[in-house]
Amino acid sequence: MTTREELAGIVDHTLLKPEATAEQVAALAREAAELGAYSICVSPSMLDVELPEGVKLATVCGFPSGAHTSQVKAAEAAVSVASGADEVDMVINLGLAAAGDWDGVREDIAAVRAVCPEPVVLKVIIESAALTDEQIVAACQAAEAAGADFVKTSTGFHPAGGASVEAVRLMAETVGGRLGVKASGGIRSTEAALAMVEAGATRLGLSGTRGVLDGMES
Repeated sequence: MTTREELAGIVDHTLLKPEATAEQVAALAREAAELGAYSICVSPSMLDVELPEGVKLATVCGFPSGAHTSQVKAAEAAVSVASGADEVDMVINLGLAAAGDWDGVREDIAAVRAVCPEPVVLKVIIESAALTDEQIVAACQAAEAAGADFVKTSTGFHPAGGASVEAVRLMAETVGGRLGVKASGGIRSTEAALAMVEAGATRLGLSGTRGVLDGMES
């Protein structure tokens, strides 16, 4: 049985709205500490935030389209790491994935991994709702081959939708515990969050963290 504390401890408390202000990000960080969240996940321009003790700092790269060149993604990630990011969530090139160019997908991820040395954690957003099951498996395999630490379902901004239990289960089966699995995008209820964990998610991206955690008490 998952406890509220255990669930909070795998949450990336997220604010990626383009209009988010520095004041809102500062409030997010304070709330993350209060709730016991693992990290905050914010835009690369918002990394200059006073971080409470025990809260990690995550950001995004090539977000939300993934259509940036590998050089631009790598440069963005390098700046984020230099600015204190503990974790980088990059978006794959979905055009390469749609074309079946998995070597290209792997090389794109590897370019970002090269500027995110350990202990920086690299999560790879595959935008699972926009992929077939076969493409989900291939994307996870490309991420693992490129040295990623996690595969992640979604940006939360794609019209195809966000995380699904089925995608999380398939991703978890594909990486077999060798990589983490982050479920993110549209997880708004306690029941949905717990279902993702049951399916194999080892990290959750939530914007409505408090509401999800409060549901653990009812």
